[in-house]
Amino acid sequence: MSIRTSLCDLFDIEHPVLLAPMAGVSGGALAAAVSRAGGLGLIGGGYGDADWLAREFDAAGDARIGLGFITWSLARQPHLLDLALEREPVVLMLSFGDFQQFLPRIRDRQTKLIVQVQTLGQAREAVDVEVDAIVAQGTEAGGHGGTRATLPFVPAVVDIAKEIPVIAAGGIADGRGLAAALALGASGVLCGTGFFANNESLASDNAKQAALCGSGDDTERSSVFDMARGLDWPDDWKIRTMRNAFTHQWSEDIGGLKQNLAEEKARFEAAREENDTDIAPVIVGEAADLIRTIEPAQDTLHGMISQAEDRLRNLSRLVASNRKGHLR
Repeated sequence: MSIRTSLCDLFDIEHPVLLAPMAGVSGGALAAAVSRAGGLGLIGGGYGDADWLAREFDAAGDARIGLGFITWSLARQPHLLDLALEREPVVLMLSFGDFQQFLPRIRDRQTKLIVQVQTLGQAREAVDVEVDAIVAQGTEAGGHGGTRATLPFVPAVVDIAKEIPVIAAGGIADGRGLAAALALGASGVLCGTGFFANNESLASDNAKQAALCGSGDDTERSSVFDMARGLDWPDDWKIRTMRNAFTHQWSEDIGGLKQNLAEEKARFEAAREENDTDIAPVIVGEAADLIRTIEPAQDTLHGMISQAEDRLRNLSRLVASNRKGHLR
């Protein structure tokens, strides 16, 4: 059995698996590794750094890759879109903000556009302007996101999207999640946490080890890290990370963090420089339970596909067996 969906045809890829554009983690090497393994890797454009983007595009070499931007941040540095389009990415992904302001420039270059959504209202907006694909992101995802759970949210977006491929995200890190997403009507998956600890990931060794030892039980959504980083994130989206000493101290005392913000920012920046995960964030989602090995991205992707194929074969046999039983 091979898994081929409309997403494979849309992006000319072998497997319907996309690397999430994790800021500071999904660099050129990781994106290229996922693409060369048959999926589609997306560089995490994050908050926008022209030199970093150029370096990571160069690191990807001749691999077919895409790029993701945080939309509200891109609006403050719109020139970065032109720099990105000059690199001719396979696709651009926009998340968290008004994507329509960038539509004309993206379509002028005939670049495909994925829009990530967290509500049905956002999904309808994306459908109305006929984006190429929609990521339906559940709250289980690592990093910033909304409040809808993946399991009921994905099929609701599928019903709205009709012919537009829907990509499931949030809590998906292995073949079981891919098989489940396909059963919900999605055309593929966007995975971040599953690739976080790969050899090619830009995450620090300390962060990878913390993720491997962690669990979805150990994650929470809060705004403390955005405050510490001085990032003015809209209230609609909080960030899911592993709990650590910093969240234990401040997630229930936002007022206290505000009062001590200058001191805490300095402490936070020092921790980031030292890769101290007791204070700096490990940005993974509830699927942290499913990653237990540091390995090449190719192994992660191929393992995911093999497991999904096995699950789908078993389901097919189960359905066939039940049908025979009813015919007797």
